[in-house]
Amino acid sequence: MRILMLTWEYPPRVVGGIAKVVHDLSHRLIKDGHEVTVVTYKEADTPEFEDDKGVKVYRVENYMINPNNFIDWIMQMNFNMISKATQIIANEGNFDVIHAHDWLVANAAKSLKSAFGTPIVATIHATEAGRNSGIHDETQRYINDTEWMLTYESSEVIVNSNYMKSELQRLFGLPFEKINVVPNGVNLTLYNNVEKDYEFRRKYASDNEKIVLFVGRLVYEKGVQHLISAMPKILNGYHDTKLVIAGKGGMIDELKSLSYSLGIQDKVYFTGHLNLNQVTKMYKCADVAVFPSTYEPFGIVALEGMLSGTPVVVSDIGGLNEIVEHGQNGMKSYAGNPNSLADSILTLLYNPELGMKIAKNAKAKVKEKYNWQKIAQDTHFAYQKAICETVAQKQERQIIQENAKKTKKMKNSEKEITNLLRFRKRNAYA
Repeated sequence: MRILMLTWEYPPRVVGGIAKVVHDLSHRLIKDGHEVTVVTYKEADTPEFEDDKGVKVYRVENYMINPNNFIDWIMQMNFNMISKATQIIANEGNFDVIHAHDWLVANAAKSLKSAFGTPIVATIHATEAGRNSGIHDETQRYINDTEWMLTYESSEVIVNSNYMKSELQRLFGLPFEKINVVPNGVNLTLYNNVEKDYEFRRKYASDNEKIVLFVGRLVYEKGVQHLISAMPKILNGYHDTKLVIAGKGGMIDELKSLSYSLGIQDKVYFTGHLNLNQVTKMYKCADVAVFPSTYEPFGIVALEGMLSGTPVVVSDIGGLNEIVEHGQNGMKSYAGNPNSLADSILTLLYNPELGMKIAKNAKAKVKEKYNWQKIAQDTHFAYQKAICETVAQKQERQIIQENAKKTKKMKNSEKEITNLLRFRKRNAYA
């Protein structure tokens, strides 16, 4: 099967979780014998074309240096994606399916479908309404409408959790059977040959301090503010604790101010952006990994934490709530509740035996349920459904057109007979 992936991020460009998903899914599909072409955005000095271990990656420029707004920038990127994909199709032939990742590539996917008759399978990784607890301005309304358009134009829609399936049904009124729940996965070899590095650990905490780790974007919906607010209670119960926050984002100044206002600035360490090697080392050094999101369709970072062998604490929201069983393969806390977060973290700090049991169960669950081999098979099934639906629709249209022609011929024949009878009748009285 020839598959075209449309995405605005692909490694080394990593904005959120989409890059990881597209990268790992594409490479697994290649191993399964499919042909995968990715069209994405060209950032900085990344090559325009790259053969990434069998995945053909084409990157397009965006010539809007100073766009009026983000929407204009996205539209220009979509125009360039259409041009590049059209060129590829002209040179190599049409694709069997287009896999569009989120609203950011919706217009390119729709245009290519219209031009070449290729079915779309869309993955909705998150919604604008979910990220912002509703739609509050015209930009958000535009994004929300574009999300609806993409799901409408798609033959099949993929989401990564039952939570997201319910959200799409509620927001867009999608038919139940059109939405496929296919979870995200994690590279099971991520921590191969990665051991606990004590010298690396000492850059962030003293040997006597337990590391409570957060990895992710510093934006409101990731809930870092609630984790910082939980630290006074954690420190009161277990003083030798250090909160390490790995990531970057628009809230960093606000979060630093919060730690100062609480008087815990010496117990909170902001690392800034860490590369993949540093992140894997950090997980191995941590004592507890925390994911306190207030909105989380899935939560790949939680899987990475679980695979590392570090016990995790998550909020009881979205996909995180489906991944973790409280007290079995992780701990849960009430979303947006610093007091509840502190209790779950302290439980693990006080009970290392419980932490070891949880970590062992978590690693086993990730390997069993969130491996890319199974995920790629489920995704391929969605592709097959989309292709079959498109073929059936074409056949149905053909039958309708043929019946219309027959009906037209019959009407013409009836009209000719009627006219002939009228002519004979007139001649009989002549």
